[in-house]
Amino acid sequence: MKGLKKKRRIQVILVAFVALATSTALIGYAMRDGINYFRAPSAVVAEPPASRETFRIGGLVEEGTLVRGQGETITFSVTDGGASVPVSYTGVLPDLFGEGQGMVGTGNLVDGVFVATEILARHDETYMPKEVVDALKDQGVYRHAEGEEGGS
Repeated sequence: MKGLKKKRRIQVILVAFVALATSTALIGYAMRDGINYFRAPSAVVAEPPASRETFRIGGLVEEGTLVRGQGETITFSVTDGGASVPVSYTGVLPDLFGEGQGMVGTGNLVDGVFVATEILARHDETYMPKEVVDALKDQGVYRHAEGEEGGS
């Protein structure tokens, strides 16, 4: 009788371990394409990611680089003050998108050009994504906007 209880306990522990390992593997598999790392333009220039890697890039739209091409294709450069990365986007830009404004894009780096699938622009006069602010502060080019509360 004692041996049967011990055997059952070991079986339950093994089944629980297999279920935990399986659920962890399934969660990791489901999230593999859902995680996009943020990179500043300086980091992209220093260590270009693989062309199949989807990531987010953010900074300021460089003055004088916004070019509207044929159809819905738009090209511009994004900078953090230390480096610039050319961006190509096909689609409709947000209303508040413009030169000198903060932006975050999601996409891939193809032959040195960031091909964006999504572009986000700031939503009011003072908002800028935290990642962009941190990258600009690291480069020493962050300008504190009026009405913006001092933070980290």
